[in-house]
Amino acid sequence: MAFTFDILQRCPRTRARIGRFQTCHGAVETPRFMPVGTLATVKGLTVEQLHACDAQMVLANTYHLHLQPGESIIAEAGGLHRFMGWDRPILTDSGGYQVFSLGAINRIEESGVTFRSPRDGAMIEITPERAITIQNALGADVVMAFDQCPPHAASYGQVKEATERTHRWLERCIKAHRRDDQALFGIVQGGVHDDLRLRSASFVSAMDLPGYAIGGVSVGEPSEEIQRIVRSVTPLLPDHRPRYLMGVGSLPEMAHAVANGMDLFDCVIPTRLGRHGTALVGGESWNIRNARLRHDHTPLDASCPCFACRHHTRAYLHHLIRSQELLGQILLSLHNVTHLIRFTRAMTKAITAGTFSEDFTPWDPASPAADTW
Repeated sequence: MAFTFDILQRCPRTRARIGRFQTCHGAVETPRFMPVGTLATVKGLTVEQLHACDAQMVLANTYHLHLQPGESIIAEAGGLHRFMGWDRPILTDSGGYQVFSLGAINRIEESGVTFRSPRDGAMIEITPERAITIQNALGADVVMAFDQCPPHAASYGQVKEATERTHRWLERCIKAHRRDDQALFGIVQGGVHDDLRLRSASFVSAMDLPGYAIGGVSVGEPSEEIQRIVRSVTPLLPDHRPRYLMGVGSLPEMAHAVANGMDLFDCVIPTRLGRHGTALVGGESWNIRNARLRHDHTPLDASCPCFACRHHTRAYLHHLIRSQELLGQILLSLHNVTHLIRFTRAMTKAITAGTFSEDFTPWDPASPAADTW
């Protein structure tokens, strides 16, 4: 299948654009936040709930699904879509992030990365070829190239080595990729170093892939560094392809990235916060355990269309979280995912209306984009 990405409208004030990324499981309207479903499930949420909050694309993780249940079982089921009952697009991360996050239990070599399984201690080797083979078996619509994501504290020499290895691994991923119904995205690395980022963007863009990602951000660097990387790298990525900023889900970071031409985002923040009793409301993070909510019988967010806000009160959510009831974690996770997706949809409306800006805050009554929320 030929994947298509159509730019439907551009913002006259910024580099933001409205697009439609077409896959064989439907279209993704951009800009768009994608919930993370590491183990073929967005933690605590059903497929019906994801539909209700207008999720158009979800993520799953190659490394973790390889460990459990194994890609062969998922392939037997007919692929990830049938296995998890999700009929819309799916993106699978290659396991490159685990090269960073599981640095204490892996060994990186030119051939690939050897992990010690946290489940049984067995040694597992993930090469670029194997990462692609696993993703081909999983059957996601978008598959990511296997890359080396260096930590923020890495030296210039270490980041340079990781970036150059990422380029060599990308070439191997392209050769190993076998399915034309899966779009292979390349990943730009380079840490916080402008010269390495620009070199990486040039190399990856030259591969003429269906999409491109900026990786290696949100790994410990301050927000100003992320924004600087996005500003310098995004214009170098092909304009006629979707652009994906990996692992970023804070509202200011997404607004800044969209203003500079990014399209897709993912992050574990909404469900992780929900599981720990925190709700995203009007650009703020609320601790629902706070005693001030005990007698508050109003909706969590009166403007929000999610089930939690339509059917329950702040006092009830406070009670559930204080009582450690699973329902409270589920309702807050649903609300938080809805909040981030609403934010990307509001950006689309503001771009259409000509009111979008880099400091986009639709919940502020004084904002020109207030009517988009």
